Amino acid sequence: MVEGDWYDRSMAQRALFGGLVIDEAGRPVGVAVVGGEAFYVIDDDGFRRHIESEKVDRQVLGQMRELIQGHEDMISEGTMRMIGQEDIFTKAMIESSLRDLDDQFERLIALGLPEEGRAWLGMLGFQVVINEHGEVVRVEQPGSPEEPPE
Repeated sequence: MVEGDWYDRSMAQRALFGGLVIDEAGRPVGVAVVGGEAFYVIDDDGFRRHIESEKVDRQVLGQMRELIQGHEDMISEGTMRMIGQEDIFTKAMIESSLRDLDDQFERLIALGLPEEGRAWLGMLGFQVVINEHGEVVRVEQPGSPEEPPE
């Protein structure tokens, strides 16, 4: 196998945010697995556009990374309070995970997000809005600062 060939690339077998993605009209975007690869399926006036789930998922994770970077201390303090473990070892473990975001995101794409996690995000109002080309238009995240008006 030659590096860079189409069959050499990894494929996401699960749509990380399945059930949480909508199109610009507010309609739910389906999920299909074709040839072992997960796709988000957008209804484009009767034509079912298949968008590689990994393309969309990586855009969302990139936005999450931007929100996390620079706020690691605040996130680790909040996480420790939330789980009720405010000790130096827990802090070190959380901060280590935050430093290795790329590795964490790769594992998340490979293993998927548990159904319970997606359900929890949905109950909190988390949604991903994409256009017919699979570009993330916006991510609605609970508790995140609103974008300034244009």
